[in-house]
Amino acid sequence: MPKLTEQDLAALRALDTPTICNALEVVAGSRLNTGFTVEPLVCPFPDLPPIVGYARTGTIRSQFPSAVGGDDAAKLRVSYYDYVAHGGPAPQIVVLQDLDGPRAGFGAFWGEVNSNIHKALGCLGVVTDGCIRDIPDWADGFQAVAGSIKPAHAHVHVVSYGGQVSVAGMIVNDGDLVHADRHGAAVIPVDQAREVPKAAAEVAAKEKVVLDVCRGAGFTFEKLKRAMLGPEDVH
Repeated sequence: MPKLTEQDLAALRALDTPTICNALEVVAGSRLNTGFTVEPLVCPFPDLPPIVGYARTGTIRSQFPSAVGGDDAAKLRVSYYDYVAHGGPAPQIVVLQDLDGPRAGFGAFWGEVNSNIHKALGCLGVVTDGCIRDIPDWADGFQAVAGSIKPAHAHVHVVSYGGQVSVAGMIVNDGDLVHADRHGAAVIPVDQAREVPKAAAEVAAKEKVVLDVCRGAGFTFEKLKRAMLGPEDVH
C-alpha cells in the first residue's frame, strides 16, 4: 500500500465529495455504483471543509442494554478508544454502523463528550448511520455526517470495532481511505488516490465547456448542443 504524504491528502481535501466521486468514475471505472453513501444523511456543520482520513470502524447498538456490563463494558469502551487512537495511520475518520436497523439511530453515541474525546484522539470526524446530539456543544471543527439527530443516549454501547461495516450503503474496512463532507462520504482506493486530483481536473475541464455556454451571454440550444457533442459524460 503506498504511503500518502500530507501533500497528497491536502490535494484530496481541496475537492468536495461529489468531485471525488466524479474522479473515481475515471480512475476506477468499476466503482460507478459502489464505494459511496447512497442513503440520506444529515450534516449539521455544512460549512466545515472536506475531511480525508483512514477509517477506524465500529458498530453500536442502543435500543436494548448491552449483554456486557460493569467492568467488562468499561474495558470494551476503553479498548475501542485505544483502537481509535493507535489502530492505524493518521489522520483518522470514525465510520460507525448502528446495528439497530433502518431507523437512523435510536440513541446517540455521538454528542458533546464523544466528539471531544475523538477529536482529542486525533480524529477529523465521523460518518455514521446512527444518530447524534448536542449540536451546539459539539467539538469545534469535528465533522459529522449522520443518519439523524435525536436527543437521548438510550442504551447506546459499542458492540465491536476494527471490522467491516456498512454505513448508508457504503462498505468500509478498517484502514480504508475515506473522504467526507456535507454531501456524504466515499472510499478512495489508496493505490489510486494520487490519480484522483488530475482526473478531477479533467472532468471539471469537460464540464466547464457546457457551463460556460449556460452561464454566458447569448445562450442558445444550438450552442449547448455543440458543447455537449464535444466532451463525453458531461453531467
